[in-house]
Amino acid sequence: MPEKFGRCDICKKEYTTLNVEAMPGRVVYVCHTCIEKAKENFIWLCMSCGKAYIRPKDSVINGLQDQELKKAYLMCKEMLLIQGIDVCTGCHPEMMLDYMESRQAPAEC
Repeated sequence: MPEKFGRCDICKKEYTTLNVEAMPGRVVYVCHTCIEKAKENFIWLCMSCGKAYIRPKDSVINGLQDQELKKAYLMCKEMLLIQGIDVCTGCHPEMMLDYMESRQAPAEC
């Protein structure tokens, strides 16, 4: 059976056979160029709208305030990491605002 080609879900330019089933029924294609980008960058792919976010690893790690999250990302720094996220600010900005408001709620005594 021949391998299927698909357009890279990160750059949306190249076609590749490299793929993974990120969730049941959702195949994600990633080209060699984007895999190389993952060496120096964290890549997040929105599973809802398909938008990719590419950020330098050092910039992400240095900008984190949550020490546990920072520790987790430091442990992943040497990995080629492409993470799927459920939604993003591009497709559901109101969901992000609701989340941030819930995190900033004042503590009750």
